Amino acid sequence: MVELGNVAARVVNFNQLRQLHAQIICNSLHHHNYWVSLLINHCTRQNAPPHYAHLLFQSTPNPNVFVFTSILRFYCHRHDHAKVALLFEQMQGCGVRTDAFVYPTLIKSAGNGGIGFHAHVLKLGHGSDAIVRNAVIDMYARLGPIGHARKVFDEIPDRERKVADWNVMISGYWKWESEDQAQWLFDVMPERNVITWTAMVTGYAKVKDSVAARKVFDLMPERSVVSWNAMLSGYAQNGLAQEALELFDEMVSAGIEPDDTTWVTVISASSSSGDPCLAASLVRMLNQKRIRPNSFVRTALLDMYAKCGSIDAARRIFYELGVYGNSVAWNAMISAYTRIGDLDSARELFNTMPERNVVTWNSMIAGYAQNGQSAMAIELFKEMITAKESTPDEVTMVSVISACGHLGALELGNWAVRFLTENQIKSSISGCNAMIFMYSRCGSMEDAKRVFQEMATRDVVSYNTLISGFAAHGHAMEAINLMSAMKEECIEPDKVTFIGVLTACSHAGLLEEGRKVFESIKDPAIDHYACLVDLLGRVGELEEAATTIEKMPMEPHAGVYGSLLNASRLHKHVELGELAATKLFELEPENSGNYILLSNIYASSGRWKDVERIRERMKKTGVKKTTGWSWVEYGGKLHKFIVADRSHERSDDIYRFLVELWKKMREAGYVADKSSVLRDVEDEEKEEIVGTHSEKLAICYALLVSEAGAVIRVVKNLRVCLDCHAAIKMISKLEGREIIVRDNNRFHCFKDGVCSCKDYW
Repeated sequence: MVELGNVAARVVNFNQLRQLHAQIICNSLHHHNYWVSLLINHCTRQNAPPHYAHLLFQSTPNPNVFVFTSILRFYCHRHDHAKVALLFEQMQGCGVRTDAFVYPTLIKSAGNGGIGFHAHVLKLGHGSDAIVRNAVIDMYARLGPIGHARKVFDEIPDRERKVADWNVMISGYWKWESEDQAQWLFDVMPERNVITWTAMVTGYAKVKDSVAARKVFDLMPERSVVSWNAMLSGYAQNGLAQEALELFDEMVSAGIEPDDTTWVTVISASSSSGDPCLAASLVRMLNQKRIRPNSFVRTALLDMYAKCGSIDAARRIFYELGVYGNSVAWNAMISAYTRIGDLDSARELFNTMPERNVVTWNSMIAGYAQNGQSAMAIELFKEMITAKESTPDEVTMVSVISACGHLGALELGNWAVRFLTENQIKSSISGCNAMIFMYSRCGSMEDAKRVFQEMATRDVVSYNTLISGFAAHGHAMEAINLMSAMKEECIEPDKVTFIGVLTACSHAGLLEEGRKVFESIKDPAIDHYACLVDLLGRVGELEEAATTIEKMPMEPHAGVYGSLLNASRLHKHVELGELAATKLFELEPENSGNYILLSNIYASSGRWKDVERIRERMKKTGVKKTTGWSWVEYGGKLHKFIVADRSHERSDDIYRFLVELWKKMREAGYVADKSSVLRDVEDEEKEEIVGTHSEKLAICYALLVSEAGAVIRVVKNLRVCLDCHAAIKMISKLEGREIIVRDNNRFHCFKDGVCSCKDYW
């Protein structure tokens, strides 16, 4: 017995716990309540799998109050409140007398149900028990109302009030963001311990006052490893990774031995930097100290490797975790795969995950959204709603609403916003920013402005998102005015702000206003130069655009030469077009768009041999032309078309409608612009080619199925051609419709035969 007791005292991991269990079985003690209780207590300390702890509990035929208390603590530690409630009912059914020391565990684990246990202990006369009373204060301090906690606290006679009671109240006030009350209690309490000081450090960190937290930390008369962890976590949670790592160095230098929580915090802080060298140094330190990381530390290492791009190392840890891999590890691995674009592996894990939570769904939905699979993100969200495994939160809705914006699917976007409202999902700045983005990208600027104006608090992303929306619609003055309003609200414009405003000026042809904006930038980045070149090129200042490129203080990137190439196409400047294209072929040899733009320049000048030469070069280098497509939204679905498409279920109706529409257009004076056809063929064949472009088919379908007078919204992946632009202007007038087309460059709002771009794109 003494020998078993010595073995039990040395248990520090799950394998040793199983060895102890084996020895207890060999000594035929595995049915004894004392040893079962001891083993379950070790399960709690070593984070053993629940099925193992439950088997231990079932191994005793007549569990006593100590065994029940141990298993209750185990499930309380795992926050499995439902299991705790079931075990308590079983305990009462077994006729086990409930002593006072059981109730602190029950109260802490029962959530709002703890109020019932509070009434129970008062009825049984345990209300004056110091530990029970402290658990009651803690329950109200955590769950509210905080006033109830204060009432119980105030009812304790001064001589009986423990430091633990003061500490719980201080933590409670920080939980409910009552900084003044927390500070007042701290100042008047008769004695403090290390937990008191640590609670103040944690509290200030929680309200994002890292300076005050560090001040309290530095004043502490003594510090425990928990105190160091509180300050480290404060830095990490407030995005101060460098400060966290510097404090960790101080901790090690002071001779404080890091525990598992320290390692999790420090590893998590280093993850945000994505620095492989820093990750390697932490792993070396773990090895030098011969640390045997538990599942939480290994999960943090998994996440760190994933964020540093070391997917093989992350995968190795994930599979090593095995049964110890909790939902955090699964979610980290799913995010790791989505981060590198391996959506198939991510989805395979998602599908096989034993128990998914809202973070799991969010990780997979965001993975699809961030990797250009917006439609899949929305479909998975619909599955989430149907499965009812987890309740969507704001993070879910930000991904879904943003995905609707990328698709330009206003009908789906409005449905997502209604879902958010009807399910009372709290929307912070991020949620509102997602709505501004969605409405802007769906061509509904009035709704985007409405959301922006209704926001109580805005950040730089709010302004940038709306400015980018104005830019895409060519509303330059609105973008400039919004940047001025931004400064008045003491929000400094950043790189993205200036890109948005310069783009707006470019789309509207406001050269002088654009110059002033560019000159106001203290240290223009390469993207700002690309915007200036685009602005100069669009208004016909091609020589100045070329000179600007020559004088740039940095090496031009593809965006700069792309702006020059497009300007050359717009103004049919062959020489500059060839210069820009030559550079682009070096910088991004696989981008087919550059070859097509140069071909357009040659075709518009009748240089068909050069067009053929470019086509042959594309064949030789394996560059394939991007397939143009357009889609419209109807009935909650996206209907996609390509040139001369006949795959749609209503294809026959669409083409019949197109023929009738063509007749009306010709009678109204329409003549097809065949300059965008990059083949030297007869005019009749050219006209047939441009006549079945994807946007025309999409518009015909929308005219067939939508109500009279309804706005038609089309999304196209490439720049709208000259003929389609002219045709859609006429269609809008003949059919009495507003037609909004979003191409890969900007929005075109066609109404009464006029386009919002003023034929300038």
